[in-house]
Amino acid sequence: MRYAGLALAFVSSWCFAFSGPMAKYLIAAGLTPFEAVWARMAGAGLLLVAVLAVVRPRALRIPRSRLPFVGLYAVMAVAGVQSLYFVAITRLPVGIALLLVYTAPVMVVAWVRLVRKVRLARAAYVGAVVAVAGLGIVVEAWQEVRLDALGLLLGLLAGACSAGYFLMNDSFGDDVDPLGLIAWGMTGSAVVLLPFARPWDLPWDAFTAAATPAGGRTLPVLVAYLWMVLVATVVAYILGVNAVRRLSAAVGATVASLEVIGGAVVAWALVGETLGGFQIMGGLIMLSGALLAQTATGSALRDPAATGSATRGPAVTDPRSRRRV
Repeated sequence: MRYAGLALAFVSSWCFAFSGPMAKYLIAAGLTPFEAVWARMAGAGLLLVAVLAVVRPRALRIPRSRLPFVGLYAVMAVAGVQSLYFVAITRLPVGIALLLVYTAPVMVVAWVRLVRKVRLARAAYVGAVVAVAGLGIVVEAWQEVRLDALGLLLGLLAGACSAGYFLMNDSFGDDVDPLGLIAWGMTGSAVVLLPFARPWDLPWDAFTAAATPAGGRTLPVLVAYLWMVLVATVVAYILGVNAVRRLSAAVGATVASLEVIGGAVVAWALVGETLGGFQIMGGLIMLSGALLAQTATGSALRDPAATGSATRGPAVTDPRSRRRV
């Protein structure tokens, strides 16, 4: 059972890794980042809703009291994270943008300690400091700004949206099916992004052409889009949901972080992006610190002695698969 969970989580993380590189093909073909993320969410959301309506209709039933939660999920966890990430990758390498998104556990540490007033293990703070130091190495903070400042800000905002969803999952109960939440969240995010993406003006003819990102390989845009929807979204989310039932917190978080490595590898293979030595070293340090902070924070939230009756809440969970962290 445990090895099956590891295999599912491993494949899921590598499926997610394709989202940024595939989006670059849509953007190279003439779509804006908002149009690309709308096309991804609309396609994946409608497909999941249709499939669940046939094979598991109960999953689509959302209690009325949970509708605000689902709406917040759609705005923050899907539309916010994905649109900010897609805009960020137009200004940063995919690997760097993913690293910025994975600062979310550090932001969770700050929120839990400063807002919830929960006492955390020293390891949580050590992990946060290590992660920030690693981020400083990634951006080579000792020199003049080497990376696009707006891209860095957008990546960090994507991380903040991801952190917000970690915290929002405190109220995630068994009355909401995770597959139904994913399906409605994606569909809802497509609705939220309508005024930004303006799909009625979308250059649909771009899907019949081929595109070549700067320094990358040439691919048919439709192939890139279908891969992004089916593999990097639908398959990735479904595998992640099933993996969570078989994995512990620390193992699940570690395997999920492979998305950063996978994204950098796929970006190198397809769109010709490479990371420098300092960025690779800083990224490994940052991931190690983030995982340490994430694991320590999750342990504290599950420990009644650490949280106390006034501040104790359900364990924080992973935004993609309800993995307890």
